[in-house]
Formats: sequence, structure tokens, C-alpha cells
Amino acid sequence: MHDRIEAFLHYLSAERGASKNTIDAYRNDLNGFEKFVITAHAGNNGSVNGSSPSIAKAVTKETILGFIGDLNGRSYAKATVARKVAAVKSFCAFLLDHGDLTSNPTAQIDSPRAPKPVPKPMSTEEVDSLLREPRKYDSAEAVRDHAMLELMYATGMRVTELVSLNMDSVHLSPAPAWARCLGKGSKERTIPVHEAAVQALTKYLDEARPVLLKNRTQHALFVNRRGERLTRQGFWLILKGYAQSAGITAHVTPHTLRHSFATHLLRGGASVRDVQELLGHANVSTTQVYTQLADEHLREVYQSVHPRAR
Repeated sequence: MHDRIEAFLHYLSAERGASKNTIDAYRNDLNGFEKFVITAHAGNNGSVNGSSPSIAKAVTKETILGFIGDLNGRSYAKATVARKVAAVKSFCAFLLDHGDLTSNPTAQIDSPRAPKPVPKPMSTEEVDSLLREPRKYDSAEAVRDHAMLELMYATGMRVTELVSLNMDSVHLSPAPAWARCLGKGSKERTIPVHEAAVQALTKYLDEARPVLLKNRTQHALFVNRRGERLTRQGFWLILKGYAQSAGITAHVTPHTLRHSFATHLLRGGASVRDVQELLGHANVSTTQVYTQLADEHLREVYQSVHPRAR
């Protein structure tokens, strides 16, 4: 089965344009499924009648239902179970299309419904506090960090999009300034960049990046102290550190800034369609979750200022 999983992952990457993060998630989920299948069909020597079971014998409706039951028994979050089952369903569809299965064993299996979490944005005051925090420190890394945080909040980029930027991905002058990133499905989009972010980026490019590079050649826009491209994990640790030092008690992740960007734009009067385009969402329904947050904010304002609502 391992070979078929790798063939499926190659198909997702080469033909569907799936991102590395998506491929990694599918690989993790399907490797877990493979281990369950081997255990479920194994004899004393880890095989069925001395040989590995065929795909058709191993990947059955009963096995998949057993896998789902095992996931539920391990107290996984509903969203995690739903993601793993979705991976198995996609894999089975691939096996059917390529003749490994004669029927789809997941056809009569309902996908677990994961609760759709409502994103929790930061307040504008918390964002201001976070963006001020790197400016308290006098180092090349702090100048870089300020530029990254300003750019992420200015554009609503995903963290992968941010750290994947190259030097030619941003245009700062003459105005108008913009950043171009590659989103999910290899879809490119261009996002305006406001003046505060332009100033932070300009300072980083003029003063901090040369210090970090130490005369090394690097196409990446944001680099670490070794002059290498900054990683997603590296950015997450940077963000976590500044959130803590700024005294922000809420759980802050790279996606929190993206949520905040979208919510604050909608509260300021931007249309859902405009925010959808800026975020790079393929479907407007994905963006509409933020309207709930904007509506809640309006209700809170109404309750606090209407003379008959207090």
C-alpha cells in the first residue's frame, strides 16, 4: 500500500497543485491508515496467510469503519478525525480511478462533520501593541521581525506565503506598493501594501537584511541570522515571543493575524468579495465566516451606545 500512497501524493502534487503542507498532512494521515490496515489484517507474522494483503482485500468498508472507530477511541478532536477520513476517501477515489479497487468502499460512509471554528481575531489595540514590540529592541533581527509582522497584518498572507516571498515579490517604490505571493493551488495574487509596512520593509532591506546576510547571496526576502530563508516554525516562535512580551494573553498564532486582517477590514466597511480576493479564498463562503465576527462587533457597539439598549 505504501507505493500506492506515494503515487497518490505525487498525483496531488503534480496534477492537483497541492502545497507541501497539504502533501505532508495527507502523508501523515494515510501512513496512520496504512498502519491500522496492516494491524487489522495481520496474522502472527504481520501478514495474511504469509503474504501482505492486496489493496482490494485490505481497503474495505469494514476496515475503514474500524479505522474511524479507532480514531474516535483515541479521543482525537472531531476536526482531526474529519480530516483523516477525508484523506482516506480521497485515496480510495484515486485507487478506484486507477483500477486498484472495483468499487469505492467509502461510498456509503458519511464523513464526520467537524465543527467549523469561528476565528478569534485580535483587537486593534492588541495588534498595535504587537507591532510596537519589536521596535523596543535594537538588533537586525528585531528590525526584520517588525517588517514581517507589519507585512503580514497589512496583507493577510498565510505564514507559508510570507516566508516564501523572494526579493522580487515586493515592490515598494514608486507608489503604489504591492506584494505578490503564491497561494493555495499555486494561485498568484497581488496585494496592496500600506505606508507603515512600506517603511518597515524599507528599513529592513536597507539596514537589517545586509547584516543578516553577511555578503551571502540569497533570493529569500526574509532571512535568519545564518542568511537562510526563515521557516514557518521560525516565524511562529518569533510571533509567540513578541505576543508574550507585549502582554497579550490570548493565544496568538500566525493565522491570528490573518483573521485579524480580514475581520478589521470587514468592520471598516470592506466588502466580502474584496476581502475574499485579498485573502486568496477560492470560495466566498470561506470568507463569510468573518462576517459573523463583524456582525458581533456591530451588535456590541449597538448595545453599548443605543440609549434604549442599555
